Amino acid sequence: MQKLMFVFISSMLLLVLAVPAQSQVDTKWKIHDRSRPLPPVVDPGTASTPDVPGRAPSDAIILFDGKDLSKWAHQDGSAAKWKVANGYAEVVAKTGYIYTRQAFGDCQLHVEFAEPSPPKGEDQGRGNSGVFLMGLYEIQVLDSYENKTYADGQAAAVYGQYPPLVNASRPPGQWQSYDIVFHGPRFDASGKLLRPARVTVFHDGVLVQDNVEIRGRTAIGDVPTYEPGPDKAPLALQDHGDPVRFRNIWIRGLV
Repeated sequence: MQKLMFVFISSMLLLVLAVPAQSQVDTKWKIHDRSRPLPPVVDPGTASTPDVPGRAPSDAIILFDGKDLSKWAHQDGSAAKWKVANGYAEVVAKTGYIYTRQAFGDCQLHVEFAEPSPPKGEDQGRGNSGVFLMGLYEIQVLDSYENKTYADGQAAAVYGQYPPLVNASRPPGQWQSYDIVFHGPRFDASGKLLRPARVTVFHDGVLVQDNVEIRGRTAIGDVPTYEPGPDKAPLALQDHGDPVRFRNIWIRGLV
């Protein structure tokens, strides 16, 4: 009797588990259907080297190509006051965050940065900046090469929420990269949260955030919460007072 009950329960469990999988199959098209539209062709670009930034995919929006910050502004709409020289943009202390003039939501984002060399300071006072998705959700930028700080505040952390899986930081002065896949939150007409934001991050090619659920907007020392808002908002780079450099910033919107 126990054996029959085990077989019955196992069969029912397999049936229940199979339903979600089947519901995800697009039944509009037959398997290997030759009338199914093909994906668009994209030139994937090239990878960066320590000395030369790579070339973005052909369908990417170039946010910074090393020449000017015309696609960025300060929060009041004035022209970005960060230094631009030799193919990079450098934070100018006390000028403020810079924001993209265009709003973005779900996206693939590529950012390269270099920490000040020689390094100065320690803990959170060493090479501090940040990439703010939708201007709200921070992926921490910090010199975390042989620099101890709290786990959820080091480089590649979802600040205040998730430490990176590993510390993949390069020494100060060397170019590093973040490749970010972000899906923003969704709210209904009444402001109720329907879907929290999620993010995946590769730091220097190493997976450090694996599709984690963001718990709300970045909050320093406080519990993060969501506030209703649009599906798209400008990206931001943080002025934390340290001369962090950025180059080769591009983004691809995700449908």
